[in-house]
Amino acid sequence: AYLDVAGVDIVDPQTVRVRFRSPSPGWFSAFCGINGMILPEHVLQGFVGANSRNAPFNLAPIGTGAFTVDRFVPGDSVHYAVNDRFREPDRPSFATVDLKGGGDATSAARAVIQTGEVDYAWNLRVPAPVLAAMETPGSPGTLVVYPGTGVERMLINLTDPNTTVDGQKSHLGTPHPFQSILAVRQAYALAVDRGTIATKLYGPTGNATANLLVAPPKFNSKNTSYKYDIAGANTLLDNAGWAKGSDGVRAKGGVKMNIVYQTSINPLRQQNQEIVKASFQQIGVAVTIKTVDASVYFSSAAGNPDTAAHFYTDLEMYTNGPSSPYPLDYMVSWWGDPSNIAQRENSWGGNNYERWQNSQYDALYKQAQTELDPTKQPALFTGMNDLVVNQVVEIAEVWRNGVSGVNRKLQNLNLSTWSSDLWNLKNWTMSS
Repeated sequence: AYLDVAGVDIVDPQTVRVRFRSPSPGWFSAFCGINGMILPEHVLQGFVGANSRNAPFNLAPIGTGAFTVDRFVPGDSVHYAVNDRFREPDRPSFATVDLKGGGDATSAARAVIQTGEVDYAWNLRVPAPVLAAMETPGSPGTLVVYPGTGVERMLINLTDPNTTVDGQKSHLGTPHPFQSILAVRQAYALAVDRGTIATKLYGPTGNATANLLVAPPKFNSKNTSYKYDIAGANTLLDNAGWAKGSDGVRAKGGVKMNIVYQTSINPLRQQNQEIVKASFQQIGVAVTIKTVDASVYFSSAAGNPDTAAHFYTDLEMYTNGPSSPYPLDYMVSWWGDPSNIAQRENSWGGNNYERWQNSQYDALYKQAQTELDPTKQPALFTGMNDLVVNQVVEIAEVWRNGVSGVNRKLQNLNLSTWSSDLWNLKNWTMSS
């Protein structure tokens, strides 16, 4: 979001001017929303670059919102109090807000829908039959489903997680012994039962998809498709020379197709893993399932080998999607510049976890950074999506809707596809 920013000028105490090196159709991504905000220099000037991790501001931020951080326990909870300097009179309606993390999605859903212990629960990734059984006409809470941008997907490591080079696994210059072969990845795609995963696990909260970029609608490609075809997958692997042994596992040149598939701890995802494992067994690929606590898996800890960014396994799963309606912030996930490859040199801060590089993709991404003609933009984004899909760098599974549990008395939520669920918290009210 910031690569093309030439500078920032102070116009007056309430105004800054952002200057770009070239025309930028996604100009609003740089300082609006979760990609970044205007930050207080007098608080953060001593914490630039790598030292930013150590800033007290991270645990005790200040801002201009309706609430201020009163107490924050990382990985557990945060308590907010009213900002007595907030610019809007008679807002907000609540004296305090408590956010609680950790635990599991099923317990969170039950706490808001069945027992009413809490007023709101976000991201309820709970198997559809379990959710359906919770809500009754007299229950204190209800389920709210709204359009989402995220896709649950399987990432395929194109580098070798079992070989250490220069102190790190999954090294950019070390191809995976079989997943670097397109035919193998195509076989994987045929062996993922998207239909069963979507209907049996997600129900109304998600739909099967072939695309990784699904929103805005004008960027959702019509060129792709998917099918579940175990026979076709076996044929691809046979033709590629990977033969099944007596144990049913394929091998070639002494290398066996034994893989590790990781994701965060969540009942929905573990059921997803089991469906994939059963199908992969039918095509001669042995899968070991690995689960990681979400606080570790999604952390940015450079020294923790179990983060999604390290990707020290063969496959991994999580959801991602654009946070901006001009989704450069999302499509950077496959930009192949070495600075964007997750590796030790950038403390695994790069966005490209699979270590995939493709000059055609990079050219489309570069053009999209400056293309101001709205009639030309869709072809750039669908072109990028189609390359990732057809090269099977990732396998899209389910286009997830937003799904939250809400106290029936809560009003004025105005949930948005393109912002945090709490964006309108200053206007939330509770009916009597």
